[in-house]
Formats: sequence, C-alpha cells, structure tokens
Amino acid sequence: MLLSTVTSWLAPFLAAPLHNYLSPPAPAPTRASRPLRFELRHLHAISPDARVVFRDVRQADVRALGVADEYALRPRKVKTHRPRSAAAFERARARSARLRESEAVEWDEDEVEGPDVADRETMLLLAKMTNNAYLAPDEQGWYDLGSEWNVSYPFGWEPGDDGFRGHVFATPDNSTIVLSIKGTSAAVIGGGGPTSKKDKLNDNLLFSCCCARVDWTWTTVCGCYRGGWKCDQTCLEGALIEDSLFYPIGTNLYNNLTYLYPDSTIWMTGHSLGGALASLLGVTFGAPTVSFESPGEKMAASRLHLPSPPSTQHITHLYHTADPIAMGTCNGVLSSCALGGYAMESKCHLGKSIIYDTVSNLSWAVDVRTHTIVNVIEKLLAGPWPPAVDKGREVPEALPEDDCVECYSWDYGDYVQ
Repeated sequence: MLLSTVTSWLAPFLAAPLHNYLSPPAPAPTRASRPLRFELRHLHAISPDARVVFRDVRQADVRALGVADEYALRPRKVKTHRPRSAAAFERARARSARLRESEAVEWDEDEVEGPDVADRETMLLLAKMTNNAYLAPDEQGWYDLGSEWNVSYPFGWEPGDDGFRGHVFATPDNSTIVLSIKGTSAAVIGGGGPTSKKDKLNDNLLFSCCCARVDWTWTTVCGCYRGGWKCDQTCLEGALIEDSLFYPIGTNLYNNLTYLYPDSTIWMTGHSLGGALASLLGVTFGAPTVSFESPGEKMAASRLHLPSPPSTQHITHLYHTADPIAMGTCNGVLSSCALGGYAMESKCHLGKSIIYDTVSNLSWAVDVRTHTIVNVIEKLLAGPWPPAVDKGREVPEALPEDDCVECYSWDYGDYVQ
C-alpha cells in the first residue's frame, strides 16, 4: 500500500520532463460552474408482496443533530436519448421477442446535466454512495457522507430479507435525483449475506452464455441448454423477463421514482450487478449512468430486446484490469467465479468505459478479490492516477469498447426440446 502510494506521488514528477519535451499536456476538461448538492432522501427495497417501497430519511432528525446533510457532485452536460413513447418502446421489445422483427422507435434527443465523469472527486463520491447501498448506516464499512442518517430498517432491509435495494439521493430543489442500486453480495468476492441467493440467480441469468451451463456437473438456472454448444434463444430471452427478476423490478422502481419526482433529472449508479442493472435501466429510460466494476451487460441488453437508441454515450463504466469479472475473464470450470457457483462469462459493456490498467501500472495480480467497490474507493479514486495526470486528466479517458466479442463458441437458435 505504502509503495503504491509513494509511486503515485513520484510518477508525475519523474515523467514530466520527457513528456513535456515530447508534447505539451492536454488541457484539463472544462468544468461546470456550480456543483449540485445532494442529500439522502429515501431507502428503496422490495416488500414481501413484491411492491417497490420507499422509506423516507427523517431530515428533521438530521437537522436536530446540527450536522450538514449536503455534499457536492459536479455536473456536466450530457446528450441522451429517450423513447418518445413508452408504449412504443415496449411494443418494439415485444415484437422483437415474439417475431424477431425490428420495429422503429422514435427517440427524443435531450441535453441534461449528468455526473462529470472526468472529475475524480465526483466519481469518488458516487463510488461511496454505491458502496453504501450494500449497508445500513450503522454497519461497519459505511462511508460517512457528511451527516447522521436514519438507521431504522424499511421493508427489504430487515436482516433476513433478500432482493433488490439501495438508496435515493436528491438535490434540495428536487431538480436531480441519484438512484443507487446494490450489487452482488457474495462470499466469493468478500461479502455475503441474505441477498446472495437471489443475486446469484440474476448474475447467472444475465451474464452467462447459456443459463450458467459451465459443464455437466452444473445445475442450470433455466432450461434452455440443448446439448453440445447449443442454446435455445427464445427460451433464454423468456427466462430474463420473469417479474421476480431484477430488471423488471428495476423498471418498476424507476417508474415509481418518476411518479414521485416527475420533473427531475434522474442519474443511475451501482456496483457489479447493481451497476449492470443501472446501465440497463439507463438505456431503457435515457438516464445518465455511472457503473463501477460491472460485468458486461451488452449481451443482456440484446436478450432483453432493448431497442437501441442512436447513442448510449450517457452510460459510463469504470473498472480496472485486475478485476476478472469486469474484464470478462472469470470463467471456466476452475475459475474463482465457477468455484463459487457463478458463470460470469460476459465481457462487453455499453456506452464508454474508464479503464484503470492496474495490472501494468500497479502490478496487481488478476484476482476476483479486487472486484470490491472498496478497492475502487481507497486505491484508485482516493488520489491522482499518474497515467491520467500525464495526459492532463484526473481519471483515464472514457472510450467505447470496439470490436468486443463474447460467447463465440455457442450456437443460438430455435431448437425443439
């Protein structure tokens, strides 16, 4: 830890003379003139009867303690596309699923304030908000965001509950909302807990090539495997839209949130599974999204028949090269993921990706234990990243993942069972 910290301090100074001789540093990204200040507003979860519920944070209690309940995220202008008609969007999805035919969807281009993904402090705070979606404010590991928070549990946050949950943050005038979604709680990557069973089911459905069929010893999570390297595409797509799964729950959550805040701009964020779900919802609704250490969700978007907007550049992923889950290399029967019961076989991400090359620059070994959001917070975003500083930036540049291929060994089609 000390060696990497000292290296991060010295690297810009050691590299500066040669860099300045070759070419001048690139200008720093332009900054918005004002930050947006947010407060924790709600906890969200799923009730025992599968309803989306919100639990308000008692601001009166916070004010009585005499502590600030505000912190700043720097915005920037982001171009996004929203379906002109929600009904037409769903009709196009259904037509694609049933008939394998595309139906044109009309999109409205909009320019909204989204998070400034080139600003390290903004990304750091989003990562902390994402981390906290795993925890109640009285649990060890909670990152203090500058206030005391209501710690009473709503539905879905009781110690024995499992399922979809997280936090809702808002500016005081409700102009901007941040929806944070919890990722996978799995013992194999340093976590665990009551949500891990349902998390694993969603992981294996969304990110495996075919129902988590790794080899003959595995019990698959859907009945779409047809022998050899064959997978029934129609069956596979149908398995992803059960009402109890996280994507349908997420769309319900988003619709409930827009009912509460009809005039607000909504940002999405999440880590791992939560980041992939945030991205899928960001594509569905045109919401600016920042995802941390997410498995590749592009394949899931295709299987869910999400009509493709003209651009997905409002989606930003941040991950590092030592994380085999985000890199799509945590697969095979002897991988850490497989040994934990996870078939994490996808690798392609939507939008743009900010990739920290921790293998080359920090000599990190590829290890599933580096997947945690705490590594992002404490080892990547806590201080300047020297390779980015050399280019006049605070974080690596966000770039699209071109020529990405996954699950190339499989043959997908309509197979009679």
